[in-house]
Amino acid sequence: MQGADIAGHRFEWGRRTYVMGIVNMSPDSFSGDGLDDAESAVAQGMVMVREGADILDVGGQSTRPGHETISVPEEISRTERVVEHLARKAGVPISIDTYKVEVAEAAVEAGATILNDVWSLQRSPAIADLASRRGCALVLMHNQEGTEYASDLMEEIKRVLREATRNAIDAGVSRERILVDPGIGFGKTADQNWEVMHRLEELKELGQPILIGTSRKSFIGKLLDLPVTDRLEGTAATVAAAIMSGVDAVRVHDVRVMKRVVQVADRIARETQTA
Repeated sequence: MQGADIAGHRFEWGRRTYVMGIVNMSPDSFSGDGLDDAESAVAQGMVMVREGADILDVGGQSTRPGHETISVPEEISRTERVVEHLARKAGVPISIDTYKVEVAEAAVEAGATILNDVWSLQRSPAIADLASRRGCALVLMHNQEGTEYASDLMEEIKRVLREATRNAIDAGVSRERILVDPGIGFGKTADQNWEVMHRLEELKELGQPILIGTSRKSFIGKLLDLPVTDRLEGTAATVAAAIMSGVDAVRVHDVRVMKRVVQVADRIARETQTA
């Protein structure tokens, strides 16, 4: 798998696991970490970089179950200034977490170089054109309405991500800049999320770098019977397991702790691969 240059940084897919820190500008976030002012968000992002984040992912629209969709102007107002400041100060690539092309366009103008589309081009196909035109990396995440699957769960996830990848490449996005994400917690029951975790290695068939986001999610809380504020160890276990299954990047809230988990799991995974 080839590496990619993103915002002047070289990402060598398969060499180590990269850490994406979550900067959340949605007050109704499921994880309880939503911030409501740009200054606090920028400060949080800078702390994450010092703790080892390789990418910062800025989002303004909650995607938790039952969330209320906000307007495009509102989402831009929440994220644009944060992206602008972090793009100037953080020294790492900035990602915008959105499925709305207008929000993505504003973020790119402000300095974002990664587009994290939680609907894998299904809601805004033009995001692929934007990524191509501006040389951005693109994250394609599996998502659907409801939790019913007509066929095998992982086969359906791969089908959607394979089609989205093909559409992005057809739009001119370079293959090495496209990451795929199985969408833990999106359009899936707790049991389905665990099935995805068990079968992560199958995503390698797509030939793309893999991003996964398990941080603090409800499938961990249901297993451990713990609130969102007490899922650190559960998250650490899923991150380590994902790395052993070959993922290339993890999206997390608790960068300092998860960076350590990543370093240890990477060492084990590399030793296993070269044994």
